[in-house]
Amino acid sequence: MPDVDDAQDGKDYHIGVPMQSNAFFLKGSNSLDWGMKNRLARIFNPATGKTVMLAVDHGYFQGPTTGLERIDIAIVPLVPYADALMITRGALRTSIPAEMAKPVVLRSSGGQSILKELSNELVAVDVEDAVRLNASAMAVQVYIGGVHEHQSIGNLVKVVDAGTKTGIPTLAVTGVGKELVRDAKYLGLATRICAEMGAHVVKTYYCEKGFARVAAACPVPLVIAGGKKLPEPEALKMAYEAIDQGAAGVDMGRNIFQCEAPIAMIQAVRAVVHDQEKPDKAYELYLSLKRDAVPNRS
Repeated sequence: MPDVDDAQDGKDYHIGVPMQSNAFFLKGSNSLDWGMKNRLARIFNPATGKTVMLAVDHGYFQGPTTGLERIDIAIVPLVPYADALMITRGALRTSIPAEMAKPVVLRSSGGQSILKELSNELVAVDVEDAVRLNASAMAVQVYIGGVHEHQSIGNLVKVVDAGTKTGIPTLAVTGVGKELVRDAKYLGLATRICAEMGAHVVKTYYCEKGFARVAAACPVPLVIAGGKKLPEPEALKMAYEAIDQGAAGVDMGRNIFQCEAPIAMIQAVRAVVHDQEKPDKAYELYLSLKRDAVPNRS
């Protein structure tokens, strides 16, 4: 039992000094619970307000995507350079060491393949499993304008509600069908709907005209998808322009792990996102790191 006889009155009450109540650093997140904020602060660097997420969840509908044939060999060496890892629970459990200290954005929708209609998804992960995996966020694909638009929005709502009960944020990913145009009008519609439905972060595509309006009209942080593999200077330019116009980060996959020097590329992307490095300087950094790199895969 504690000895209370010698208990002394405290002396550092700082009477007259108001209790600090600092605003949370992420857009639209100030009213969230402590657990939500803490998880988001793992994904986004509080010093810059930005993130470099490494997307390696392609296999959930594409199978063994080029560069992801062996996640344990190709991706694990990249993890230290990422702020967060976007991945499926199967790949996480089988291929990523549990000692990894990076936050996980857990792919939580699925149920279709490239052989079928992509928008026909369901909630593919129970929130209790996300808790077991110590996920910092759950990711759900939303197909605005798709054949199964209503169903995919319903998936988002279910995950947001489940995550709210457990303190896990939801990242909505705007899936764009082949028949839709990735312009500011469409992306503005898709990202705003996701935010209005409760998503805490939205992943979308960059568009050259009007992206600043898309970012401004979305009340939660936007991260951009890398999309298809681009030449390295173009990918770095896209990342720079997106950040410059209001994006809070990137969630790149193929533009990193399909490079000849993936470790060099992710470091160049980091320079753009966190250090506001210009694309040409970032590309010079990529070339320099590439020259010095030891090949990490055959």
